[in-house]
Amino acid sequence: MRNAGAGSDSLRHRNRSEDSITIYYRYLDSSRHYKLDSSINDFTTRFPIPATNVYLGNLGTASRSILFYPRLRPGWDPGFHAFDTYKWKAEAIRFFNTTRPYSELNYLLGSRTEQVIEVMHTQNIRPSWNASFQYRFINSPGAFQNQNTNHNNILFSSWYEGKSKRYNNYFFVLANHLQSAENGGIKNDEDYLNETLVYKDRFNIPTTLGGGQAFSTNFFSTNIKTGNRYREFTLLMRQQYDLGKKDSLVTDSTVVPLFYPRLRFEHTISYNVDKYQYFDYAIADTGFYNVNYGLTVHPGDSLYFRDRWKSLVNNFSIYQFPEAKNLQQFVKLGASLQTLKGEFASDSSSFYNVIFHAEYRNKTRNQKWDAELYGSLYSAGFNSGDYNAHISLKRFVGKKNQGYAEIGFENVNRSPAFLFDTRSSFYLDTSVTTGFNKENSSHIFASIYQPGLRLKLSGDYYLISNYTYLSDYYKLRQYEPLFNFLQISAQKIFKLGKHFNWYADVYLQQKTGGVPLNVPVIFTRSRLAFEGHFFRNLELSTGVEMKYHTPYKADNYSPVLGQFFYQDSITISNAPDISAFVNFRIRGFKGFLRVENLNTMQVTNQGGFGFTNNNLAAPGYPYPGLQIRLGIWWSFVN
Repeated sequence: MRNAGAGSDSLRHRNRSEDSITIYYRYLDSSRHYKLDSSINDFTTRFPIPATNVYLGNLGTASRSILFYPRLRPGWDPGFHAFDTYKWKAEAIRFFNTTRPYSELNYLLGSRTEQVIEVMHTQNIRPSWNASFQYRFINSPGAFQNQNTNHNNILFSSWYEGKSKRYNNYFFVLANHLQSAENGGIKNDEDYLNETLVYKDRFNIPTTLGGGQAFSTNFFSTNIKTGNRYREFTLLMRQQYDLGKKDSLVTDSTVVPLFYPRLRFEHTISYNVDKYQYFDYAIADTGFYNVNYGLTVHPGDSLYFRDRWKSLVNNFSIYQFPEAKNLQQFVKLGASLQTLKGEFASDSSSFYNVIFHAEYRNKTRNQKWDAELYGSLYSAGFNSGDYNAHISLKRFVGKKNQGYAEIGFENVNRSPAFLFDTRSSFYLDTSVTTGFNKENSSHIFASIYQPGLRLKLSGDYYLISNYTYLSDYYKLRQYEPLFNFLQISAQKIFKLGKHFNWYADVYLQQKTGGVPLNVPVIFTRSRLAFEGHFFRNLELSTGVEMKYHTPYKADNYSPVLGQFFYQDSITISNAPDISAFVNFRIRGFKGFLRVENLNTMQVTNQGGFGFTNNNLAAPGYPYPGLQIRLGIWWSFVN
């Protein structure tokens, strides 16, 4: 949805001055070109945690969406997704093309020395060969004990196009190294949150895991004695060679060679090494493991669980372009061979998958219709019988095709995550020894966007059977009956004056049947902002933001498995989250100042004042009090 008051993209139009630049990027599975986003009115688009997510009280800790989104991807799945929001994913990697070297330096400083550092540089080595480097560092000690985090993301990518425009090469190396301490939630033997005389500094509240540790602001050394460490490494190379028709564009002084492909051959090879660990090197609270996991441990013992995977995928595809001058219309057929090797606590296993896939896309030359049909079938191997089928149709309307209406359907049959396999080191539920059936999900979706009304309406309807979930810290279960789930959302921008805008997002969710799934019926986010272009180069957006969800029995969290699990005894009833913000942009410099959790302000029973009325993310996991975040995003044309 286009944001009012966002300002135009400062890199879309440049004059022939010294810092002139033309820059665009594309994604691996898309032929469309995109421009850089310079909007400032929504800080969460630049923050690692989306606005619709909850997290365990500290940046970098486990996070999940408060909205229901079932996994709709068939095939092999290791099962560890609580830290996905901090990962860089292959499908979101940008491949650039630029006429000048371009860099971004981003720095975010938050309360209690929370830090996010991000660096990006891209430049064309030759006119048809671009290389990019990107790095992100997230570190936060947290407001409570034993929740410090340290995440690193590193990406190197390259895009090369041959002089004749027949050959393309896409290459990237991606590494995600995620570390998060686990405290098991605060202890409940006292009412610590309301005992503000002794525990006004929330770091003094005792936690279930990790023992008492001193607060540290040294982000060069993150000492995690109890927690999760996930490492994912991906290397991918895609090569394409086209057959088609040569052409040229003749101007007054130059001849620009053109090429219109009719047939494309594509080979993609990818290699992954993934390692998922939970460790507690000096157990302080034996009761937590004995009671919640049925493990017999003693003070001073160590726990260590690990799954390690290696995956090699070879994929070969053929494209056919019905119209020579429309690369947005094509038919694609292909096959993949995936080999897997897993290393677990006591043994190792090897698997394979044979996958066939097909796709048809067509964005018509008049830019008004956009159709997508694609599907895949796992015909043999470990995930044999998995499949997905997707169809969607979008109609663009209005001037410059800014508005649209879309409708679609998809069906996915998928194997449960390997976490539900008895061979996994994290499979602790010895009472369940039989296998789990494949999960089947049907999804009907529709949306409409009207830029004139500044309104977007969306609806999602799910039909799911054999739903897999956790019913406790380690108990794996499957709900076999078919159930349905409805989600409706509305996003609207209200113009309240010349410079005042009200951004209102509302989500309505409803399940049917006795499925063990709890979500808030209503979630809403509102921003009241004073915005506009002032002086010569100042773009400003300042105001107040509020988020609220109706009371519900929020999922609890299992530190050992790194999973959120269903619970039906504790209701989370939070006050609205309130924040104040000032965002601005001056040419290539963007600044963000946020004062968050203003709703935690209260007068204590002892007559004092503080930000101690904490909301809860999950049972035993409170959010911190007042938080201040200051961020700068600076772009350079070198």
